[in-house]
Amino acid sequence: MFMNTTTYFEDCRPLLFNISSNGIWENLKSPDVIFGYSLPLMEIQILLIFTSVVMTHMFLRCIGISHIGSYMIVSIPNFNPNKIPIFSYSQAGLIMGPQLFDLREKSTWKLSLDPIMNGNGPLRSFSACGFMMFTFLMSLRTSRRVVFNNGPLPVVIGILTFIVPLVVGLCFRNVLADNINPHYMPPKKALAERTVIIATQSSILLPTITYFLSELNILNSEFGRLALSASVINDILGVSFIVLAYSLGTYKNMSHSTAYIDLIAVIIFFLLVFFVVKPAAEWIVQQTPENKPVANIYVHAVTLTVLGSAVYTTVFHMKYVLGPVMIGLVIPEGPPLGSALEAKYEKLTLNVFLPISIALSTMRCDITRIVYELDDILYNIFLMVLTIALKLVAGIAPCLYCKLPLKESIAVSILLSCKSFPEIFFYESTLDDKYISQATYSFLILYTLLNSGIVPVVIRSLYDPKRKYIGYQKRNIFSLKPNSDLRILTCVHKPGNISRAISVIQLFSSPNQEFPIIVTVLHLVKLVGQIVPILISHDKKSKQLINNSYIHTVNLAFSQLMQESFDSESVAMFTALSHENLMHEDICMLALDQTTSMIVVPSGRTWTIHGEFMSDDVAIRRLNMSLLERSPCSIGILVDRGQFMRKDKRKDYINVCAIFIGGKDDREALSLVNRMKHNPKVQVAVIRLMSNQETESTNWDYILDHEVIKELKDPESNKNIAYTERIVTGGPEVATMVRLLSEEYDLMVVGRNHGMSSLDFSGLLEWMELPELGVIGDLLAVRDLRSSVSVLIVQQRHQA
Repeated sequence: MFMNTTTYFEDCRPLLFNISSNGIWENLKSPDVIFGYSLPLMEIQILLIFTSVVMTHMFLRCIGISHIGSYMIVSIPNFNPNKIPIFSYSQAGLIMGPQLFDLREKSTWKLSLDPIMNGNGPLRSFSACGFMMFTFLMSLRTSRRVVFNNGPLPVVIGILTFIVPLVVGLCFRNVLADNINPHYMPPKKALAERTVIIATQSSILLPTITYFLSELNILNSEFGRLALSASVINDILGVSFIVLAYSLGTYKNMSHSTAYIDLIAVIIFFLLVFFVVKPAAEWIVQQTPENKPVANIYVHAVTLTVLGSAVYTTVFHMKYVLGPVMIGLVIPEGPPLGSALEAKYEKLTLNVFLPISIALSTMRCDITRIVYELDDILYNIFLMVLTIALKLVAGIAPCLYCKLPLKESIAVSILLSCKSFPEIFFYESTLDDKYISQATYSFLILYTLLNSGIVPVVIRSLYDPKRKYIGYQKRNIFSLKPNSDLRILTCVHKPGNISRAISVIQLFSSPNQEFPIIVTVLHLVKLVGQIVPILISHDKKSKQLINNSYIHTVNLAFSQLMQESFDSESVAMFTALSHENLMHEDICMLALDQTTSMIVVPSGRTWTIHGEFMSDDVAIRRLNMSLLERSPCSIGILVDRGQFMRKDKRKDYINVCAIFIGGKDDREALSLVNRMKHNPKVQVAVIRLMSNQETESTNWDYILDHEVIKELKDPESNKNIAYTERIVTGGPEVATMVRLLSEEYDLMVVGRNHGMSSLDFSGLLEWMELPELGVIGDLLAVRDLRSSVSVLIVQQRHQA
């Protein structure tokens, strides 16, 4: 039970606050008496904040503004684990601030006359806890590898975007110092305020960059990786400068001995983190069996360590978030420990604590103070504009030097100059320490709010991830010269995909080294317990190999393939740790880098080795749809029923059939099986389904189809391919024919679309279950098909 203790003065107002009330029945004539108790007051404050957030976002989403903006207008953020709705939270904070309802002021004296125990105390505790846990989770989910995976350019950008604006800004800091209004702020404090503005605008907070990249769905892009790497370098420099500035402030404003004690305490803390906490976390990971959850006692121990670190850094005059950030950085990201901590605290932190934190911070924004004190903060605004301009130049210059496109260089620079909700907490901290004025704080909040709304729109207009595929040279098998390299990128999601991917690759093996195959294998691993996606090359002798038995199994399997092949294959292996909705970016980017002609991916539908239906994977199907829309080369979707890759088969060869109806996808399918004919263990057949009403046409597709068929009919050039033609009258007869053919072959290769075919598929289109496979592919992938045939559905990519 809660203890209530009340001491009354002459006007009957409580000196010490009570916690719980007896409800509105305590005083029916004045029901609002319940707000003289801390628990009901905090509950109504939280209710008002979230009501404002929801109502604001209902309006803002209609005009395309994210949740975070709504939070700031009411107070600031409403958070979805994958997308931080910053703008909505901010709007909520402004609504509940002095501009309208002034919730903070109305709550201040509800509980006690003691300023320390005012009505906002419990809510401030929520806010501090929310920001502390948020910074811990963000640092925990940030991969330390990200800095070193993108070459020297992000390092140069990170250093220049911090050093240049900081140094030049500090040179202008003392200009017009004699004109500072003493009624606004003492001159020394005003100079300190200018330093804060210069430092905050020079630095970049990694959570801000991560938020914007997530909002734009470009975390996995080259642009996103460059911005993330640069922000990590800048963030390190910024945090170091802030720690140094606070130590210098303690030295000047408190005492020399206190400053020395604090410095020694911080050094001891860093030593404990790296030589005690980090080895302990690694020991916990080693003690946890693979694919097993970490014990709760370890999760609780880490949580207590985080809370203790916040207390420790606060005692020694450092910001309470420094401790949680350092603890998060040394704990191994991902499973088992990192993902366990994320699963336990992420939803509570992002959906409850963080919105309250952002709302409460934004409530302190008083726009009227900006108007009344505009003359006093005008030079601060000039310093801010100067710093941002220098930062933009410092970001653009190295990008242009490295021959990045102008628009992309500008986009990188703008992104590294933007501000969002993480900066709000730092602004509030400097306001509490009286380093900045209320007017300056309010202006910084408004600037942050505008950033959250405008920057995503500007970045979208400057950088389009699809643009890199425009003008990309033809990468399809149909356009390849007969003896050129066949470059294939195959993707593996699960252990069951390994043998199937190898079986497809082996179809192209040839004892004749005149038909070489270059295979790129990409293991796709869902990102758990960290934010930043990682692409790892297993060909490099690096320390980035993942401690995962499944991935090692994939590497061994494909290494064995190289040893057993006809010396016509070479294999490069990669692992991509990525978010499910962004995996297509990793695949497309690697396909571009490796100049592949075809990407082969498994379908979302799986069967047992005996041909019985098992399950549909919706996530893989969504990924395949994204690839069909964006792939820079041809793509093949493998629907495997386990027949052509079974080891217990007694047949000496594999029967492969390509169905040709017409169109660029069917021509690509023919080109694919044409490369299989060089394997002595593969027998290839091509069956053309024709309409009895087919007429000649001047259509370019028809002309190309005619030339391909003419070549197929030539016995000299295609003596290893059996070609036949079948006459069909419409969709039902096509379905019957395809089902009959499925019983004769081990693998069927079909095009996804069939151009301007004279065959009528309208009836079949209405019954399609898997549109990503096309009409024929869907017929061969249905659950009730009594056949064990596997299918490879092909879509050709043409030059845009």
